[in-house]
Amino acid sequence: MTTTYTTEYTFTRTNAKYIASKVAGDLKLMQIFYGKPTDSQIDDYIEEVVVLLLGDGVHGYLESVDYGFRRNNSWVVAASYNADYSGDVSRDDRSGGIPFGKDVTGAIWYSYLRKNSHFSNLPQNEKDRVLGLIPIERSSAEEPQLGAGEWVSERTYSSGGVAMERRVFKSY
Repeated sequence: MTTTYTTEYTFTRTNAKYIASKVAGDLKLMQIFYGKPTDSQIDDYIEEVVVLLLGDGVHGYLESVDYGFRRNNSWVVAASYNADYSGDVSRDDRSGGIPFGKDVTGAIWYSYLRKNSHFSNLPQNEKDRVLGLIPIERSSAEEPQLGAGEWVSERTYSSGGVAMERRVFKSY
């Protein structure tokens, strides 16, 4: 006997806020452990994630975003979030588990965001409209290097068929 089924997800602003709340929990731990980001920065980052995850309601615009501390253009401690819109979501972890006790002396707080091809293919007036909804104004920048460490996938945050895989930077 064979059973088949179809699952259809509707991704809403509520779903995007739920996923973003997990990111906010991680950012709050970074603030507690290392002094940054500020509460207002966290609010702005979360609104950015919500707007870009939601996209146009059919396609999200976020590919990935990294938050953390860098020294000499290399990550010291960081968390990276990769968006997955496939609907193939099997887990939803709790936030937490940010590395504690790293030496961030001389390191600066940094965030690096990548938008996906759905955003890149929008007409300029639509790109401008979406960017106008985001409280952060980003500019072109060099992506931080890994330095002495690697990204380790540890958690997945999901809702409504969309997920964000979280990786943390583990130094050697």
